[in-house]
Amino acid sequence: MREAWLGRQRVGAAAMAAPAHFVSFGHKPAPLSLVVDLAEDIGSRKWWRGAATLSALALVLGWLAPGIEPLPGQHGEALPGSIDEQWRAIGVGTRVDGSRSGLRMAPGGRVEPIAAAPERARVATRLSVGGDGLGPALVRAGASYADAVRATALAGRVPEGTLVELVLGRREAGRRAIDSLGYRATIDTRIAIERRDGTLTLRRIALNIDQRPLRLRGAAGDGIYWALRNAGASAATATEYLKALASEIDVGEIGPQDRFDLVFANRRSADGSAAPGMLLYAAIDRQLGSDLQLVRWTAGGKPIWINAATVGDVRRDDSAMAWPVDAPITSRFGLRVHPILRFARMHRGIDFGARSGTPIRAAADGQVARAGWAGGYGRQVRLAHAGGLATSYSHMSAMVVEPGSFVSRGQVIGYVGTSGLSTGPHLHYEVHSSGRAIDPMSVRFVTSRAIDPGVVAAIRARVKELAP
Repeated sequence: MREAWLGRQRVGAAAMAAPAHFVSFGHKPAPLSLVVDLAEDIGSRKWWRGAATLSALALVLGWLAPGIEPLPGQHGEALPGSIDEQWRAIGVGTRVDGSRSGLRMAPGGRVEPIAAAPERARVATRLSVGGDGLGPALVRAGASYADAVRATALAGRVPEGTLVELVLGRREAGRRAIDSLGYRATIDTRIAIERRDGTLTLRRIALNIDQRPLRLRGAAGDGIYWALRNAGASAATATEYLKALASEIDVGEIGPQDRFDLVFANRRSADGSAAPGMLLYAAIDRQLGSDLQLVRWTAGGKPIWINAATVGDVRRDDSAMAWPVDAPITSRFGLRVHPILRFARMHRGIDFGARSGTPIRAAADGQVARAGWAGGYGRQVRLAHAGGLATSYSHMSAMVVEPGSFVSRGQVIGYVGTSGLSTGPHLHYEVHSSGRAIDPMSVRFVTSRAIDPGVVAAIRARVKELAP
């Protein structure tokens, strides 16, 4: 018995000492938990149960959530027109309404009504004269008819577009009297019409003007005309500059690297208004060809261009006069039968058969004694040279020199044509010595100064003044 009891005791002790999972007296299931970590045991029964639980909860939540509908709103009522105007008058209106409407501001609680609003004693405004003149513009601005007529009579014709500063006085019979008006008549004169002793009077105000000439320089670039315009020359100044150069060279041969230099009269007021005047100096620095320095001069009461770079030069070579045109001689000096009149007469020059438009050049330095129509000779230029010699060029299609101007040998003076008694385009060229026609083929002389040395000195001083 005792051994049996001891055996049972040993078995109990061994059971107590052994790990729990080796002893099982019955199966007890683990408690159910809804918390499942879906990041572990992916694909197991436990993981699928957690995924199903999550999906069920999402469905229940979506079923219980309220529907998606627009929130209820309420549209405000539009303000009445009068109130809306007052709001805009004090600048509270919306941006789409623009800035203030110009109405008087809405009255506050302390405003006391009055029987009539006072009117301003004076009104200052600005107006632009239209095509119908100053008077109608003043009437449209509110001036009285009598004052508008009086102001128009004082001012005379005012160009369209002129800005006028107008001050009107008190209103009488629906219109206001003119207290004063003013405008710029010219760049150096301002007109002021003012009321003095009850009558409108006119006063001219001289403005301070800077009259120093303006100088422009630059490269010809792709086009000399637009280079001049881009440098600040007006269209008239640019055209005058090109015409001056054309009296000496072919402007079409001006290269992009050639540099222009010009000086023109200019008047500039303190407010920046400017009025360009006549061209005084035209020069060009050429890469290919000789440079030019042309200065405006007055000879015989007319303005001319003189090349200051060569004026007064004396050529030391003893050579014949240069041919006036590059063409063959078709008729020589002497007695011949006139091709039109059909009788024998003295041919006092030589004829060159050249195409119409061929340039005609001065045979020697000289001064233009005549440039115009000469009967049967057509358009003719006559040049006076040193030593009592003179040359004439007839039947021209066009002339490019003016009487009194100075020319140098080889300078273009006109173009071949068929004006006057002529059977076709050609140049009739004559040389005179002391008023008598001589054979041009027999003339040889040294070209000399055709200008007085004192005039040469004055021209060079003028060039130094304009282009130091």
